[in-house]
Amino acid sequence: MITDELRIFSKVAELASFSRAADQLGLTRARVSVAVQQLEERLGTRLLQRTTRSVRLTEDGARFLDRCKDYLAEGEQLATMFRSNIGGLTGRLRIDLPATVARDLVIPRLPEFLARHPALEIGISTTDRRVDLVNEGFDCVLRVGVLGDSELVARPLGFMRMANAASPAYLQAHGTPQTLADLAQHRIVHFAQTLSPNDAGWEYFDAAQGRYRMQPMRSIVTVNGTDAYNAAAVAGLGLIQAPLGGLLPCFAAGSLVQVMPAFTARPMPVSLVYVNRRHLAPRVLAVMNWLTELLAPYFAGDGEPTISPSAAPADRAASPSRSGRRASRGASRAADAAAPRKRSRRPPS
Repeated sequence: MITDELRIFSKVAELASFSRAADQLGLTRARVSVAVQQLEERLGTRLLQRTTRSVRLTEDGARFLDRCKDYLAEGEQLATMFRSNIGGLTGRLRIDLPATVARDLVIPRLPEFLARHPALEIGISTTDRRVDLVNEGFDCVLRVGVLGDSELVARPLGFMRMANAASPAYLQAHGTPQTLADLAQHRIVHFAQTLSPNDAGWEYFDAAQGRYRMQPMRSIVTVNGTDAYNAAAVAGLGLIQAPLGGLLPCFAAGSLVQVMPAFTARPMPVSLVYVNRRHLAPRVLAVMNWLTELLAPYFAGDGEPTISPSAAPADRAASPSRSGRRASRGASRAADAAAPRKRSRRPPS
């Protein structure tokens, strides 16, 4: 059995497309088609049902794909089990990160990771849109925010601390709020993926009731991107509530100032999402472990409030015990795990 044929077949099956598989593997469509045909001839069975509009697995193909993935993953683990001592990992990774997390936290530290693995190549996507792990060929996706229900695996990492911020110019013009009552004289920059102006408000932990509450506030600007959210605050358009890690560069530069530290929003769940396989490639596991370690300082501690016990199920992070048992069944639900299940009042990164 030729490993290249197995790898090509696996990619075609995952993407349900010879053309997309060829693009991601850097091969011609003819080479991909011939490789699958030769594999089918070796096995003596048809693995893929082809029509002019679709490519789908046959019953034999579905059974073979599961074993094929295990074989490829085991082979890569065997090939790299001693490589950490002779130059690190090899191959190429495709990951998707929230824009501000990539820009402010991950990319500045990336040189030290690649120095340990000089033969490794990484493709980084930075977007606030929902991505499709399978069809777009991502090895893993980092998401800040509540995950939707999914057939993929979610590894919860922790809860990212939140902070409140405003520009010095805004505070000079409107004063610095000290209490919840002061917020009646202020406005907030509203974050909504649909740009709906509804539900703008200030989230805070009510110690007396032991839960998070939302205090309605006036908003004159609504955005649906994290960079625009922070930029609106810097421009003096209102107060914001965002993950602390993304605000630290602004605090250091003096373009934003922290306000009302006793009334911060609920820490946001952080998860790594990936296709469910029994054996992760060593390079995928390595980058996931590195991201986990890198982001740990920004997570809320055990003594800090995170999710209210009385919160509705849609407000809770995806259960690792449930999502971890699921296997990927196709691309139609693959994108669901890569974005919050419902519109968020705060940016995901």
